[in-house]
Amino acid sequence: MQYRELVFNKGYSGFNPYDFGFEDCEPSHHYGPAVRPHWLLHYIISGFGYFEIDGKHYELSPGQIFVIPPGVTTYYQADAKKPWNYIWVGFTTKEELPVKLPDIFTAPELGSVFESMKQCMKMKSGKEAFLSGKIWELFAVLLEQTKQSADWIDIAINFMHNNYHRKLSITDIADKVGFDRSYFSSAFKKRMGMSPQSFLIKLRMEKAATLMLKSDVKPSIAAVSVGYDDIFVFSKAFKKHFGIPPREFAKKADKL
Repeated sequence: MQYRELVFNKGYSGFNPYDFGFEDCEPSHHYGPAVRPHWLLHYIISGFGYFEIDGKHYELSPGQIFVIPPGVTTYYQADAKKPWNYIWVGFTTKEELPVKLPDIFTAPELGSVFESMKQCMKMKSGKEAFLSGKIWELFAVLLEQTKQSADWIDIAINFMHNNYHRKLSITDIADKVGFDRSYFSSAFKKRMGMSPQSFLIKLRMEKAATLMLKSDVKPSIAAVSVGYDDIFVFSKAFKKHFGIPPREFAKKADKL
């Protein structure tokens, strides 16, 4: 069963509603490959399906959103046994989006916003303005989440800078900012371009190099000073990072 609300183009300068509806899809129901002239967000209420965009294939489940940008070829299909039930909203805008949208993302907290859009079904002259406001609400939530994510990642980085000399694990850092290790590692890598483990090792190696270069300390002392009690483990990590063993690095530093 599909319900689609007729939306008129009001030419709003922010988010101009283009389409709205919801559907309990039949098994294996599909759409595409097709290109849309507008942005289109689908929120999955229940069931499963998959989404294809730019040669990438995503298996999707409840609480996830798949994003169809304007001018991009996409294809999506409901699961053959447990087809999805989703709500969609489409819009156009002449402005840059306030948040960069990935192909898919998980955001169960946005379910209530999508559900509340159904109130437009009772409206006559105000539905477009109402939907425009709801789209803004979606982005307001995403903006807040982005800021919060940036805040706690900054806290994690600061914590590493202040504690790299201790026996510090990634679980310790994740606990510090209040997330499980898996989610913390994924979000950290998405923002920083490397895992928190790689970031911590890089930080320790650079601190150790600075000690040997500027303070003329021995590699064994540098190792302990950056959180390594095993000189062999430290030497292996140092060589992997700089391409030469710490003793050789220290000798070159003495000649400078």
